[in-house]
Amino acid sequence: MADKPLVLGGPTCQRVVMSAYLRVPQTVLPPTPLHQDEVREVFASQPDIDRRAVRIVNASFGGSGIDTRYTAITELGTEFAGDATFYDRSSNLLLSPGTSVRNELYVRTATPMFVEAARQALAASDDIAPEEITHVITVSCTGFHAPGPDFAIVTELGLRPGVERYHFGFMGCYASIPALRAAAQFCHADAEAVVLVVSAELCTLHLRSSSDPDTIIASSLFADGAAGVLVTGRPPAPGVPGAELDSFATAIAPDSVEHMAWTIGDHGFEMILSTAVPKVIEANIDDALGALCAADEELTYARDCDDLAGTVTHWAVHPGGRDILDRVQHKVGLADAQLDAAREVLRTCGNMSSATVLFVIRRILLDGASKTGERLIAMAFGPGLTMEGGVMTVLGGAGDGA
Repeated sequence: MADKPLVLGGPTCQRVVMSAYLRVPQTVLPPTPLHQDEVREVFASQPDIDRRAVRIVNASFGGSGIDTRYTAITELGTEFAGDATFYDRSSNLLLSPGTSVRNELYVRTATPMFVEAARQALAASDDIAPEEITHVITVSCTGFHAPGPDFAIVTELGLRPGVERYHFGFMGCYASIPALRAAAQFCHADAEAVVLVVSAELCTLHLRSSSDPDTIIASSLFADGAAGVLVTGRPPAPGVPGAELDSFATAIAPDSVEHMAWTIGDHGFEMILSTAVPKVIEANIDDALGALCAADEELTYARDCDDLAGTVTHWAVHPGGRDILDRVQHKVGLADAQLDAAREVLRTCGNMSSATVLFVIRRILLDGASKTGERLIAMAFGPGLTMEGGVMTVLGGAGDGA
């Protein structure tokens, strides 16, 4: 496609365009579910918040579009009987451990999720052996440690010690898309490349009680999860679901940096997520889609991207919240069915930061309505406000022959 490098070779300098192919992402959730109604009652009953904050809690949690999400904090589960660090069930108090305590839990619980997502991604592709992996890309913004999850994946899964390792850290919810773009670039350069991309986010480690509206909104949305996916220079076997990675583009909404940010505080990482974010995305989504149209040779004809809803069948939009999906749907003119996968991931898993869009892509590729040759646009949004997008072509569609 348009953004793929042209490789010159041979005496006639014949041009060869390398391709990159994505296998179906594999997903992992921690074992402790959070039921939104129950969590709302806990946050609304905290003694340190004012009555205005209680109203915001009820509105944010109730209008989130989430029924259930998952957490790595086992003490939030109803059967936990140990010492309280994050939540004292006997007094119904949310506690406020320091950043070190939160990050220690990240190290203990995120690493197994990274490894398991990577293990599942390998197990789902019978034609790829661990020793064939050439690159490992890990993605996370909710914790830090070294040696990091890339090291654990290599050592625990028996990958070659010399495999190239990269970490995309602290980029926020959009990070999996540039990770896929980097994986595609490795495959464009080498047809034998096999890139393992793994995202794991433990967002709930940083939730806290507060009367601040931005903090309340974050607490109503964020969850934990992981996803692993293989990107290869050779296509999957005929009939095996996947996608060809065609093109990528980035856009930045002007004058919007104050609406979404992610910083490190003394009591965890602090999310700035203003109520204006959905409006900012709605106002600038045309620029992001325009950049994608310019990058993809099959979409360049789309005038102002007005006909994209009819041209592109599938939309893996990062479900940062229900209002974001509603505004993107209205602005682009998408049918309800085109956002079913995104809304279902939001409803059942919440916003798992960078891992979320991989959950949505998985649902689309395994959907019985997906057919080979249909186009798919993936989009995610994060600090900056940055909008990342990718265009794919469905392969081995589950709906082929239907």
